Amino acid sequence: MSSYVFLCEDCHKEFTVSLHMSQLKDSAPACPHCGGKRVIQALAAFSAVTSKKSG
Repeated sequence: MSSYVFLCEDCHKEFTVSLHMSQLKDSAPACPHCGGKRVIQALAAFSAVTSKKSG
């Protein structure tokens, strides 16, 4: 599962949802703040944490 950031066009709040890629293609989730259906996927920063040390 991956985390996706969405922006609600109705209340202008961001929220994060964990979804499988197949679920993301089906439809966007409703806003948990206002229940709005007009949501767009926002750009999010990505970082990975590993146990290997570089060097």
